[in-house]
Amino acid sequence: MTQNLIHRNRGLCFVLIILYVLVFCFPRRLSARNQPEEYTTNATQTIKVSNATRHDFSRLIDVQLGSHVSGVSELKRYLHRFGYVKDYGTDGSKNFSDVFDGHLQSAISLYQQNLGLPITGRLDTSTVTLMSSPRCGVSDTHMINNNSLHTTARYTYFGDEPKWNSDRLTYAFSKTHKLDYLTSDEVKAAFRRAFGHWASVIPVSFEEVEDYTTANLKIGFFVGDHDDELPFDGVLGTLAHAFAPKNGQVHFDAAETWVVNGDFGSKVAVDLESVATHEIGHLLGLGHSSHKLAVMYPTIRPRTKKVDLAVDDVAGILKLYGANPKLRLDSLTELKDSLNGGVSGRFLSGNVIGYALLVVLILLL
Repeated sequence: MTQNLIHRNRGLCFVLIILYVLVFCFPRRLSARNQPEEYTTNATQTIKVSNATRHDFSRLIDVQLGSHVSGVSELKRYLHRFGYVKDYGTDGSKNFSDVFDGHLQSAISLYQQNLGLPITGRLDTSTVTLMSSPRCGVSDTHMINNNSLHTTARYTYFGDEPKWNSDRLTYAFSKTHKLDYLTSDEVKAAFRRAFGHWASVIPVSFEEVEDYTTANLKIGFFVGDHDDELPFDGVLGTLAHAFAPKNGQVHFDAAETWVVNGDFGSKVAVDLESVATHEIGHLLGLGHSSHKLAVMYPTIRPRTKKVDLAVDDVAGILKLYGANPKLRLDSLTELKDSLNGGVSGRFLSGNVIGYALLVVLILLL
């Protein structure tokens, strides 16, 4: 009997090895910082398009260590804003110089590491292009402080991994801080779809309510300085920011040209559903991911739709909330090179055992 047990265990190990190979060796795709308690405002907002534009660091391409070039101080302020550069003096970020020093070189290397770029410490074209791209306004501090032992997963959490302890969350839209060029129905439909992406994989439902003050999640469109220490900077700068559980606030820059239903007529158009999906990840407790294909990657190009959750997004959110019992494999988009590999869709599609294996593997990442 002992010999039979040994053979059985060997057979089980062999099966597990085969499953591992199928899962990880075939490069297939798979189908907020914390803020104090909410502030209130009674002002009715008049939205005006700002003349401010995105950060343009193109003139700094190939600037060398030790150089003194106008614009380097602006780059330091940018990296300081997102957690990569510390204050140099009592004046904080106002004290930054235009000298490309060792501190800046280290910050650039860390930025490249977190954003999935080749780590050179230099202001090469790919790095400068990414720094000049529109992005989420949430700091990357949680990425910098991430001590994860994951070898393939790149998701992160806010400090202490806050989450909602409820299977039903309500959300509401500000009646004063809103857009005037999209209808209420268009905006609400985009957010319903965005919430649906997350609800399809975790056992949490989202319900729209009218009462903004009592809703768990509060959605508004703001301009410039709106009293939360995270001022917006105009067209194609920081697009939006959200706060970790259980604050519940999410703010979008009203100066952007927000579009729905793929209407990318303007060269500065930003897809509302895509950014909303990203920010909802923050509201649920996810930080940024260094996987470029993940919804939780910090940047997004204009005129781009990016709404389907990558394996990295799913792995991170499942570890916080567990799996939705109704989760289907075909609800996950196929994404190239997710987690440096993927799960064979043909092997797992409609396969209960395969689905169970997927969930277990994700939870073990």
